[in-house]
Amino acid sequence: MKFAISFSIIAPPEGALSWDRMAQDMVQMAPEVEAMGFDGIHVLEHHFQRDGWNPSPLLALAAISSVTDRIRLATDILLATLYNPVKLAEDTAVLDNLCGGRLTLGLAPGYVTEEFAGLMVPYEGRARRFEEVVDILQLAWTQETFEYQGEFFTVPPTRLTPRPLQSPHPPLWYGVSGPRMMERAARRGALLVGSPRHTVPELAQHFDTYAHACAQVGFVPTERPIGRGVFLARSRQAAVEAASLGVTHLFRELYGRKSAEGERVLTADDGTVISDASTVDFETFKERYIIGTPEEAIERIAQLRDEVGMTELVSWMQLPFVTREQTLESARLLAEEVMPAFR
Repeated sequence: MKFAISFSIIAPPEGALSWDRMAQDMVQMAPEVEAMGFDGIHVLEHHFQRDGWNPSPLLALAAISSVTDRIRLATDILLATLYNPVKLAEDTAVLDNLCGGRLTLGLAPGYVTEEFAGLMVPYEGRARRFEEVVDILQLAWTQETFEYQGEFFTVPPTRLTPRPLQSPHPPLWYGVSGPRMMERAARRGALLVGSPRHTVPELAQHFDTYAHACAQVGFVPTERPIGRGVFLARSRQAAVEAASLGVTHLFRELYGRKSAEGERVLTADDGTVISDASTVDFETFKERYIIGTPEEAIERIAQLRDEVGMTELVSWMQLPFVTREQTLESARLLAEEVMPAFR
């Protein structure tokens, strides 16, 4: 079992933590997280949200790479549809060289309409556009010279320099939940990463669908990374008091709002579709989090391992309203009292 920590840099304006403070905390915590024995540091991407998020995951990972030596660095998830694919191929190749070949590129098509509008990318056909972006990435990374003619992009004969340090290129993850996108991930040899938005039964169904698609094309994935909101303390009450406001904010502010607007369905633990973001609260989504004591965390991680086949827990631990000191203490508990049970 592998363990990673995810940073999102979400700073609600009603909170006491500013975006710059959380961004600097992320970089300062990175070597400490590496020293604790974590396997990966992951960063997310969203744009134009009132509570910040991180619109530049590659810049964030470049900063983290400069203060770490061993730990894997992952975009989880980068919204590839919003990028010029050739420039993205260049930037990821540079980052892979800067970090010594430690990059994992997690990708998704995106679904938030204001992100497409603000970055002047058509929302229509985004899944097809996403696949063309990934086509071009793989061609650019692996061919001496390449060209491309597609529905959305035309690239003349072009040479990419530098090439990625990893051969043939950094590992690809797909952050998707639809059957068609899972089939495309399987055909491309990309791993599926489970989203913290989903319940354990939903994740099991997603990975079953993905496994069937992999079997159809003869691809044998060896890893099942899954994201979860995680916060640990010596007592369950202390963990809930520290983290409940933050995880509720995560599910209400973006996920719940977009479900209510009809852009992407979000369900409560009982299967109810969220049609009003204000109905999202800590209790109705608590199956999505691992919040409590180290002993409770061991039980929940074992459940994900046994019922879904999880091989890597991506702990979304830098939560809104949670301080650097609280995050580090939670990470220490995970490293010292939970991780040894799964090594």
